Amino acid sequence: MATILVIDDERMVCDLLRAVLSRHGHEVLTAFDGRNGLALFEQHRPRFTLLDLHMPGMDGIEVLTRIRARDPRAAVIVLTGAGSADLENQARQMGVTDFLSKGLSLEVLVGVVERVMQQPVKPPAFLSQSEDARKAPSHSQETGSILVVDDEPQIRELLKKFLSARDYQVREAADGQQALALVDQKSPDIIVLDVNMPGINGIEVLKRLRAKNFAGGVIFLTSSQDEMLLQEGLELGSVDVLGKPVDLERLELTIQLGCVLSKP
Repeated sequence: MATILVIDDERMVCDLLRAVLSRHGHEVLTAFDGRNGLALFEQHRPRFTLLDLHMPGMDGIEVLTRIRARDPRAAVIVLTGAGSADLENQARQMGVTDFLSKGLSLEVLVGVVERVMQQPVKPPAFLSQSEDARKAPSHSQETGSILVVDDEPQIRELLKKFLSARDYQVREAADGQQALALVDQKSPDIIVLDVNMPGINGIEVLKRLRAKNFAGGVIFLTSSQDEMLLQEGLELGSVDVLGKPVDLERLELTIQLGCVLSKP
């Protein structure tokens, strides 16, 4: 279906992505360093490149810079891990197609790949921006409506302030029953949903939403290590399960991913 290039210094990550994406009919090329990755890019011009930012020698930003010099319109999806905020901001300014956390489930990753494949190739936004616009970060293309559901007022307030500052439209619910009522009034793009709440817990909320054909994304928050509970959440189609205390940068990336997945 498409040629995909994976550039990551972790051989296990490359092998895993090649195995999973190959099963979906894609031709997958792998490189364990930036120099070999650029050589494969030049030779094959893949439909898009999955690029790790943290690599010894030539890091992901230098690789992305050289890819942009060869093809300003090349689709590049960045693979992110812990402590990547500064590098991610640099990559964002260079017009990457998307960001994917290495902690995402393989099903979600494949879903994003398939969705990217269905989209027409178009120039990155930075190509049409003025020099002044490039210097000013913009969230207009990433924003959506979000419902934050958590029985802890401090967490709701923290998430509302963080997400509202990034131009998301944010509503709050203190429990599962209120969340269901708010979704009935107006369906959000993304629900950030606490798993452990009194009354109707997060898993039950999602079950009821799925019964009503809710098609938006759901991101679970939890302080629990109950593997069966977390697995149930993933099987119900959640975008991701994030632990508490919440890593806000990872939450924002996951919301961006969820907005992509929830688009018709």
